Amino acid sequence: MTTNNHGAPGLAGGIAAAEPVPGNHPPASPVDHTGIIVEPQNPVSRGYILWLMLASFGASIAMMVPLSYGIAVRITELAPGQEQMLGFITGTAQGIYLVISPIIGIWSDRTRSRFGRRAPFIFLGTGIGLAGLVVMGLAPDLLTVGAGWILGMSGWSISGAAIQNLMADKLPEKQRGSVSALTGLMTQIAPVLGIGIAYSVSSNTLLVFVVPGVIGALLLALFPLIKPEGSSKNLPAVPNVTLKSVVSSYGFSIRKYPDFAWNWLGRFVFFVGLYFNTTFGTFFYAQRLDMPVREVAGVVATIGMLGVVAAAAGALLGGFLSDKLKRRRLFVSIASLLFVGGALAEAFAWSLPQLIIGAVLMQTAIAVFATVDQAIIFAILPNRTETARYMAVVAFAQKIPSAVAPLLASVVITLGITGSEKNYTILYLAGAALALFGGLIIALKVKSVR
Repeated sequence: MTTNNHGAPGLAGGIAAAEPVPGNHPPASPVDHTGIIVEPQNPVSRGYILWLMLASFGASIAMMVPLSYGIAVRITELAPGQEQMLGFITGTAQGIYLVISPIIGIWSDRTRSRFGRRAPFIFLGTGIGLAGLVVMGLAPDLLTVGAGWILGMSGWSISGAAIQNLMADKLPEKQRGSVSALTGLMTQIAPVLGIGIAYSVSSNTLLVFVVPGVIGALLLALFPLIKPEGSSKNLPAVPNVTLKSVVSSYGFSIRKYPDFAWNWLGRFVFFVGLYFNTTFGTFFYAQRLDMPVREVAGVVATIGMLGVVAAAAGALLGGFLSDKLKRRRLFVSIASLLFVGGALAEAFAWSLPQLIIGAVLMQTAIAVFATVDQAIIFAILPNRTETARYMAVVAFAQKIPSAVAPLLASVVITLGITGSEKNYTILYLAGAALALFGGLIIALKVKSVR
């Protein structure tokens, strides 16, 4: 047996097809003749890709509508003028999930059931997430809104992580860019359609949260029922969980896995810039267009729909071309430059056409980056037996910025202000610089992926 340059075990003579286990349940992950989980080689079907897309749409609509619109509405209702509370609510929830996500990853990797390792966590996350949205819609104060978002964000994140883990488990190299593009496209479309749906029921605050949540829950729950993951009962046994293994799951060896480390750092910096420029989107548009917050949803949905077209083109071209050309880092560089262009346009925009140009460029950039960098991650995972654990570590590069960046942004928007208007110009300029730096780290330092 040989070991590839990412530390994942491989077989010199090729990977043997996994044998079905008793009970007509196909295996959850490919294994070699020694029983070790290996990198997948066989392409997944079009039907499976379709359900990956629908489940990704469901997780995104349930998560992003509250994050990009619903929480702002609740703050306006319960504490008018306290925009900075958005950063504290979202940052606190992200921080708490950040702490528990590796433990959930360990739990998922070690799950042995006829339903697989990931499907149980799709159901678990969906139930928790839906409960959190109900709490938020009925909350009498911001403290309860924050508690509801801790549940909601944690639940939908668990479900979303399970989908990502399934992709890492099942997608071969030749499908990673294209499938990442298609699922990434769904995560771009879902918030825009979701905000439009939320706006149509905005007279009822509870429905603003529950309707997108129910749509997401249905799509997530149907995925493992219609496309079963397969049994994980016959996968290799794993060591018992100890305090040491839990603590070590929060990190990895930088020396042994340098590409994984550089990609993690670049992703971290890029997402700090991204969250600088997206967290306060609702309030930003309201200020620049001189509109009440509750009425901004229509504008956000309109701008978002235009951005989705560009994002779709970016994600599909980036994903399919990176598969065809076998070049990933080039497209990360392109994404970073597009993001800078969009952020600069937004920073100095005071009219709807300027805001549209900036939003279109940024949504395109986010789609390209998310698509291609996900394909890079799937290629450089250190150990496929612990896919969920390492994907949780990857998620730190996004979750830490989503927890920290809103808190930092809450301070940045107050710099240099003399009146009531927040300083979004400096916030968007800072976001542009960070995104560019993050993209360059990946493009220049990750060596084992072209």
